[in-house]
Amino acid sequence: MKNINTCLICGSINIEPFLVCKDYTVSKQDFEIKQCKDCGFKFTSPRPQDADLGKYYKAEDYISHSDTKKGLVNKLYHWVRSYTLIKKLQLVMQHSKLKSGKILDYGAGTGAFLNTCKTNKWEAYGIEPDEVARKVMADKFGISASASLEEAQTSHLFANLDVVTAWHVLEHVPDLKETILTLKNALKTKGIFIVAVPNPESHDAKHYKEFWAAYDLPRHLWHFEPKAVTKLFSDNGFKLEKTLPMVFDSFYVSMLSEKYKTGSNKLISAFMRGLISNIKANKTGKEFSSQIYIFRKV
Repeated sequence: MKNINTCLICGSINIEPFLVCKDYTVSKQDFEIKQCKDCGFKFTSPRPQDADLGKYYKAEDYISHSDTKKGLVNKLYHWVRSYTLIKKLQLVMQHSKLKSGKILDYGAGTGAFLNTCKTNKWEAYGIEPDEVARKVMADKFGISASASLEEAQTSHLFANLDVVTAWHVLEHVPDLKETILTLKNALKTKGIFIVAVPNPESHDAKHYKEFWAAYDLPRHLWHFEPKAVTKLFSDNGFKLEKTLPMVFDSFYVSMLSEKYKTGSNKLISAFMRGLISNIKANKTGKEFSSQIYIFRKV
């Protein structure tokens, strides 16, 4: 196991325990979240060695890599995704001010967003470390993606990018600052970087605590409240342009969290909790279960 003793955001070594959560998806082991006492940033520590992280994704129910429709929660996920894919592309076009261009999806999963981009005349390229996900992408959409950032850098496509997207990906990345800088260097001047991450400051996170599904230990290594993700990017050459909610995530995460907490799918309870979370977040505009951040390279 690998201990993280320094805060990624502020560099402090003033670290304290925050929460212990169970891995309900693969190992059924307990893992710990630590918190920086100076800036409040949360991260998983100790965590598996980087070379061992892959085995914690080996589950049929891990939807980002398997594209499974098994179970009610995953069926609902697919239904919502079919709606949100085109909304994501509309967001890209709105903020890039382009109808088509060159886009990289970092952590492309099974390729659904890449396929949406390509069918709408974007030159789309992906990076996806998981071999199973890349196979689904190739079989379903006929799309190939690089297996790593290092492999992508050898391609002529990895340059002069108009847009980089990372939809619920950065929380998984061990060498996060290095990754952001490498992706920034591939962006054009004033290119945009769109990031979506879960928000541990949300109402549903505070309600479910150790059962909150979006902690997703040990696959999620970093747990970004809004001020942390904003500082991380501003320190590495980006300016925040806009923050947007992902309103469906509170319902999906609450359904999984109810199952973790009670052992059964309590759909009404989950729906009400997701609704309450969104209502509370609307009052501040920055405490949604997951949020999208639009950054521009400066």
